[in-house]
Amino acid sequence: MSVSSRTLSSELVRADQVGVAVQDRRVCVDGVKLQYLEAGSGPPLLLLHGHEQSATSWRWVLPILARTHRVLALSLPGHGDSAPAVGGYAPGTDLAPLVADFLDTVDVGSLHVVGNSVGGAVALRMALADPARVQTLTLVDSAGLGRDVNPLLALATLPVIGELAIMISRLPGGAMQRTSMSAAMLFAQPLRVPKEFFTEQHALGQRPGQLEASTAMARALFDATGQREVLLDQLPTLTMPTLVIWGGCDYLLPASQAQAAVDRLPHGRLALFAECGHLPHVECPDRFATVLSEWLAEHADPS
Repeated sequence: MSVSSRTLSSELVRADQVGVAVQDRRVCVDGVKLQYLEAGSGPPLLLLHGHEQSATSWRWVLPILARTHRVLALSLPGHGDSAPAVGGYAPGTDLAPLVADFLDTVDVGSLHVVGNSVGGAVALRMALADPARVQTLTLVDSAGLGRDVNPLLALATLPVIGELAIMISRLPGGAMQRTSMSAAMLFAQPLRVPKEFFTEQHALGQRPGQLEASTAMARALFDATGQREVLLDQLPTLTMPTLVIWGGCDYLLPASQAQAAVDRLPHGRLALFAECGHLPHVECPDRFATVLSEWLAEHADPS
């Protein structure tokens, strides 16, 4: 195994958490160069981000979680500094096997898994495919739990409209407008959008090929009628403790999907964050870290 690494600057963590060393690493898995962040020691904990996010979207909670766990935050293919998926994106493509191979490559076996949005769907597929590997599962405003999705997101997957949105984004001021619109959809309260988050999203949208890749992935996940894949009927087969965290004001995926999931999970629990949007770990990081830390402590391996 060949892994390259560097220590991230304190800019990637909150000021009161600077003492935590976060390593920015690279590793090649199944022909794909992947980026991931690693910090802490103890039981392994995997964090999987959502669409158009990256490993750094966990920066506001990662140092806290690293006090008790070996935290691995992976940038999925085509996100952050990870290379695009081999063969591109297509409806029904399952990234869970690649994530499992990543864990094998970095020598991680049984672990706790947390997934937000699209990362939640990947985490859920991992749990369904290899339940013995997933000690606990945490789904954060997860995709795959209902058809409904914000109509604007579904609209952008249509032919021509997606390309038109990319063209508008490249006009003067277009990139800023796209970032502002994205933030308005992701956060319940605009004043809670961290400056670093806004700056990073704006820069990401200006990378060559990034908007095309994001549009292709969106089309693999959604169509004009909503989410392509719904996994609700498979939830009763999951036996591991499962925590569902959801923003009560999620404008992308309705909070009703959280209750629908918990109703089907044999060992499910719901933590609903009122007045919070699609990214609770960014908008309400202190509460998120507290709820998740207490959950992990409750289900720690006694050995």
